[in-house]
Formats: sequence, structure tokens, C-alpha cells
Amino acid sequence: QVQLVESGGGLVRPGGSLRLSCAASGRFFTISDMNWYRQAPGKERELVATITRNRSTNYADSVKGRFTISRDNAENTAYLQMNGLKPGDTAVYYCNAEIRSGAFSLPKIYWGQGTQVTVSS
Repeated sequence: QVQLVESGGGLVRPGGSLRLSCAASGRFFTISDMNWYRQAPGKERELVATITRNRSTNYADSVKGRFTISRDNAENTAYLQMNGLKPGDTAVYYCNAEIRSGAFSLPKIYWGQGTQVTVSS
């Protein structure tokens, strides 16, 4: 069974940094796009950053220049380096990935369980 597990969240002061990880495990053929989303209390889930298998990236305007998404295809892991954190970045951060179970299988979207990031003095 395919699972995505996030780690690296925590409490940090404004201006600080955190690095989130999202590791895929289980039996599968390949991972295409990997994405980070976040959801703050009372708000809708929003897309933060995307990385394709060939490492093309895209970011929400609110995090451009502060966050960097990367991935290690050999380790089936995506990362989100977050610098210059602001209180407005406080949210539960979720990873999702488009994963094919076989060479001719349609891709399925999998989600991790989320990791809390709190930015507060």
C-alpha cells in the first residue's frame, strides 16, 4: 500500500526556517508531480509549491523567494525548505503526489497526513 509521510513541522519564531520532508513508501512504479499544500484554521487548503519529476517548479505568490521545493527521485522524497517564515505561514502542511502503481496504470493522487507548522514569537 502506498503511503506518504510528512515530517519536519514544528514551532518556529518569525524569520526562522523549517525543512519539511515527504517520503513515499510501498510498491509503485513511478511518482510524477509532487506538491505541498497548506491549510490554515478556517481557510481552504491552498497549493504552496509543485515539482515535476524532471524538477520543474512552481510556487504560490505568497511564498516565492522564501520557500524552495526539491525532490530526490532515488529516495522517493520531496522537500520544502521554508525560510523567512511569517505568522501567516502557520498551517497544517500536506504533501500529495501523483503515483502510478504500474507502467500502464492510471496515476492516482495520494495525500500525507499533514504536519503542523506554527510561526509565533
